[in-house]
Amino acid sequence: MGKSASGKDSFYRELMRTESLGLRKLILYTTRPMRDGEENGREYFFVTAEQLDSFRKQGRIIEEREYQTVYGPWFYFTADDGQIHWEGNDYLGIGTLESFCALKAYYGEDKICPVYIEVEDGERLARALRREKEQIHPHYAEMCRRFLADEEDFSEEKLKNAGIHVRFENADFEKCMEEITGYIRQSRSQR
Repeated sequence: MGKSASGKDSFYRELMRTESLGLRKLILYTTRPMRDGEENGREYFFVTAEQLDSFRKQGRIIEEREYQTVYGPWFYFTADDGQIHWEGNDYLGIGTLESFCALKAYYGEDKICPVYIEVEDGERLARALRREKEQIHPHYAEMCRRFLADEEDFSEEKLKNAGIHVRFENADFEKCMEEITGYIRQSRSQR
């Protein structure tokens, strides 16, 4: 978890490549359009509003969030879709505080280990702008909306209420990566 442009995707990819951790992907769903360079089933499962409605009707939604974007509503959700098989497996996913709390309530607090990544706001905004400039069709208004919404979505009060006690400062990627992998290994040993 972390605010936009905090490095979640980069850490996710690197943690998935760390064979000694043996993590499996937990892939969330979204109705937002794919960004350039994304692939269905890698970052998210990209679905239509009709497919989301089908999950709802089947009662398979664990958690769901709606964002009013400059392009209309976008939904992000986690579904009970058969991805999770806990026996001998650990999973890694990218989500929000709301998704973390919902997964914790659904699967149990002992099954969920939060990894919260932080970046200084000025650096985070610069990273978001660089990423957006790389897009074939940049969406600067949406980038700004996400940046501002993160202040509320990841407020200190909400972090505290969600039980986020450990934070990882992404000022130096390699150092932060070492801290995260150590934290995951320590969390496993305490189960």
